[in-house]
Amino acid sequence: MNPDATDRTILRLLQSNSQLTIKEIASRINLSITPVHDRIRKLEREGFIDRYVALLNRRKLGKSLIVFCNVTLDKQRKESFEEFNETVARLPEVLECSVVSGNFDYLLKVVADDVEGYNTFYQQNLSVLKSVLHISSFFVMSEVKSTTELPI
Repeated sequence: MNPDATDRTILRLLQSNSQLTIKEIASRINLSITPVHDRIRKLEREGFIDRYVALLNRRKLGKSLIVFCNVTLDKQRKESFEEFNETVARLPEVLECSVVSGNFDYLLKVVADDVEGYNTFYQQNLSVLKSVLHISSFFVMSEVKSTTELPI
């Protein structure tokens, strides 16, 4: 089922501020509370709303460095991918990890306190994996745009 225009408006509002009450959403879209509540529950059941989270200020938490890593595995074997996937899934510094096409196998988004912290992460977690052949690291100088909101 595709969300209708009202559902999409609800999704946009919740993406912008997941702490909006059902009453506040109902007021903004000119519906009563019960249909808004029912629509939100349906969007949750059908998987359009995956979860509710608080987005933290990484700089306030001392995580001032973002690094993108291109990772190439030594062999294109199932075991190599599984080992890498399982290891990376356990690393809290890795915010995102995607298998990509092209000249390398993975693109990682890593957060660290600083360059020294990233170097420690790199040496203790990535470079020690047997399946890793090559890692290229790209340090973010400034963020032009960073959002979690999907276009709806």
